[in-house]
Amino acid sequence: MSNKRLEDIKDILDSKKAENIEVIDLTKKDYIVDYVVIATTLNPKHGVALLNNLRTDLKPKGEEFIRVDEDDNWTICDLGDIFIHLMSEQYREKYSLEEFLAELAEKR
Repeated sequence: MSNKRLEDIKDILDSKKAENIEVIDLTKKDYIVDYVVIATTLNPKHGVALLNNLRTDLKPKGEEFIRVDEDDNWTICDLGDIFIHLMSEQYREKYSLEEFLAELAEKR
């Protein structure tokens, strides 16, 4: 997989003011995707706007959004081998997804 895809995702999120963008490499791990991108949204409308920008900017580059689950606090985009999590600050703190994934990434 090309890291260009991850860079494109990060660039879109960064340019649209997503906060605390993290990319977790789970290649060679026993997980359902190779990479997870997590970003904090400022509010529910910001989450919707980020999703729309991702779709608009990535689809012409050949990205397929296999499934998207949206709500005001947490949106998950499944790109097949990449998950993108757009989370409110409260949900990001509550679920500490990156801690779970970081521990998984460290296991051999």
